[in-house]
Amino acid sequence: MILVVGATGNLGGAVTRALLTQGKSVRILARTKSNYQPLVDAGTQAVFGDLKVRASLDPLCQGIETIITTANSALRGGDDNPETVDWQGNRNLIDAAKAAQVKQFIFISASSADPRSPVPFLAAKGKTEEYLQASRIPYTIIAPNAFMEVWPAMVVGLPALQGKPVYVAGTGTHKHSFISVADVISFILCSIGNPSAINKRLVIGGPEPLSFRDAATVYERVLGHPVTVNSVPLGQPVPGLAEGMQPLVASFEAFDSPMEMKELTQTFGVQLTPLEQAVRRMIAKQ
Repeated sequence: MILVVGATGNLGGAVTRALLTQGKSVRILARTKSNYQPLVDAGTQAVFGDLKVRASLDPLCQGIETIITTANSALRGGDDNPETVDWQGNRNLIDAAKAAQVKQFIFISASSADPRSPVPFLAAKGKTEEYLQASRIPYTIIAPNAFMEVWPAMVVGLPALQGKPVYVAGTGTHKHSFISVADVISFILCSIGNPSAINKRLVIGGPEPLSFRDAATVYERVLGHPVTVNSVPLGQPVPGLAEGMQPLVASFEAFDSPMEMKELTQTFGVQLTPLEQAVRRMIAKQ
């Protein structure tokens, strides 16, 4: 049986449904306030628990061969934050997995995760990676670059679809290999029980490095009208973005993150999605 933690989130939910489509037996961690019932109706087994409460995780992990955790504190608030959920919560889950002798622990991290990062989310991911690697549980760390459906979609797509100007932090010219959520899911599914994925950190990105200005050009092509792009000096808030996202969007201007994906795509049989295809897919769903 496979346990998915974070199943009520966008990525975890998509992974869960993909596993069910493959005929896999799936258990999910359910929180009392989470929208878990549709996944139960789809065929999962729900066990109530809380990553912050270590004792609640032992029954969750019993009889599990593989754990996939996409859990994070984004959009939660209250006592749920990068320290309590992304770090301490995942550490509790690793301890429970070790006690239950789980055969593979798949942790969804981030390509720029670093325990010394000034960004709490990335620091928590980095500390969790180190703890998992030291646990002696057979692990797979999947560390994707930024998602196409999140950053280019929010920074560029949302205003462009509304006919408004796009605002980018700094010049908006640093290039990153944004990856589609669908491709991340493919790598997760292909890693389950795969010897090529055991005790590996898989850093994954999209088919080509693109800047936010490049993304604006893609949206222009898809929408069929010009997209105006304005620069916002670093340190000033980018209009239209939530306060919590401001440091992250500014961080894209501090570096480039191109990724060579030929070897990994061949090893795992994943065909990467270009940004234009992802944009057309997102628009078609609206």
